[in-house]
Amino acid sequence: MIDWTPVKDWLLDPGIRILIILLVGIGLWFALQKLLPPLIRRTIAKAKGESKKAIKKRTDTLLSVFMGIGKIFIIVVVVLTVLSELDISIGPVLAGFGIAGVAVGFGAQYLIRDLLAGIFILWENQYRVGDWVMVVDISGLVEEINLRKTVLRDFDGTVHHVSNGEIKVASNYTKRFARVNLNISVAYDTDLDQAISVINRVGQELAADEHWGKLIKSTPKALRVDNLGDSGIDIKILGDVQPMQQWAVMGELRLRLKKAFDAEGIEIP
Repeated sequence: MIDWTPVKDWLLDPGIRILIILLVGIGLWFALQKLLPPLIRRTIAKAKGESKKAIKKRTDTLLSVFMGIGKIFIIVVVVLTVLSELDISIGPVLAGFGIAGVAVGFGAQYLIRDLLAGIFILWENQYRVGDWVMVVDISGLVEEINLRKTVLRDFDGTVHHVSNGEIKVASNYTKRFARVNLNISVAYDTDLDQAISVINRVGQELAADEHWGKLIKSTPKALRVDNLGDSGIDIKILGDVQPMQQWAVMGELRLRLKKAFDAEGIEIP
């Protein structure tokens, strides 16, 4: 006959404690999911000058990073505690990690550099998931940020994985507002006052449009004669628009300017 006494004793002593540890770990994970999002939202909401959309992008970015860190921390603590309950000494395990850490220390220099750079990127709010940025001469939409790398997708749909430690300058094209910044060239025999008047009129019509007006923060208008070129005179046009909308607005503005210039007999060289 099988003696189940040792099994019962194990289940009633360390078995129950291990079950409690697992339940506590699960409880901590659900608590993290419940408490962390509102905490981050309240913290980010205090940032001045940020739109609701920008605050949401920053909140989602920080949540994805801190949730990952919290999950790893809970798993490590639960595993080490369970090993201790199984009478497996965690001292040698930790010592092994220490020795391994020294062994790979030189090889981990770049990893540590990436992690530190990732912390500063998030802390300083340099960019967030959903922003259009340029880093290490790569321009694209930020699809993912973690402490080690930034993932970008460019206009061609190509995905780029950039180590955070390689990023020396980060140019954010979509923070708070973007800008229409273009030159339109006219022939040398053009009446510049007439050309500037047409440009400003087209800009006002675009800003008054039911669809395009929602994307424009300040009406695009002629700023100055920017250059006397070999074949024409360049007129600088500036205007502020919603983030990520500068390319669409500039495309529509070029289309309307071409039609207006044709109607007014203004030549584009």
